[in-house]
Amino acid sequence: MTITAADINKLRQMTGAGMMDCKKALTEAEGDFEKAIDELRKKGQKVAANRGDRESKEGVVLAKVTSDNKRGVVLAINCETDFVAINAEFIKMTNAVIDIAIAKNPTSADELKALPFDAKITIGEKLIEQTGVIGEKIELTKYEVVEAPFVYAYIHPGNKLANIVGFSSATVNADVAKDVSMQVAAMAPVAVDKGDVDAETIKREIEVGKEQAREEGKPEDMLEKIAMGKLNKFYKESTLLNQEFIKDNKKTIAQYLNDSEKGLTVTGFKRIALS
Repeated sequence: MTITAADINKLRQMTGAGMMDCKKALTEAEGDFEKAIDELRKKGQKVAANRGDRESKEGVVLAKVTSDNKRGVVLAINCETDFVAINAEFIKMTNAVIDIAIAKNPTSADELKALPFDAKITIGEKLIEQTGVIGEKIELTKYEVVEAPFVYAYIHPGNKLANIVGFSSATVNADVAKDVSMQVAAMAPVAVDKGDVDAETIKREIEVGKEQAREEGKPEDMLEKIAMGKLNKFYKESTLLNQEFIKDNKKTIAQYLNDSEKGLTVTGFKRIALS
């Protein structure tokens, strides 16, 4: 297939890699952007973009919990420009949508969009209406729910990033819950613990680790061992409970939680960020 200049520029914006490196990676991946990113990683390129954040543009991200702190929701409503995203009416509309989500407990974005926004129109119809009024594409792009004995919601200043974190105990200290939520915001873990990482991600990390070692000239019979070492490093850097606590790097998050309350852990989290 033909790799266009627009494709190359898109991959550069996504990864921060050089133009020729992007062109070569896209060619080898036959235009598949996910595979191209992996190709860049295999060659030792530093990929700047976070996988979970790449597709988002402008908009507002909010998080909120129920009055009993047992359920939380986080959502993103996207637009095309920051001018719209910071508009008070746009933020007000997004707040109205998340209030409906808290009150009605939909399980998916489609269910949420089907709920009444007011007596006249649904949330989905409201977004279409605003697209016509504002002149930009307005859409609910992400919606996530967490239920747990205690759920904490964190919104980073500027409404571009928010998360919800579920804890195993209803008596978790509020400061501890906030610390862990800020850890999720800052470090963007891919899963709670090692066992929560999906098989495809593990397979990809092992493949990338082997190829990196091969590029470094390591012997073939050592590649598997080296790749497993890199996988363990990935677990430490990318799974929440195994990450170093950003306020005290002598502790992991798991240790910090247990020190706060014996047996305390994170049951789940959802993080949404705009690029």
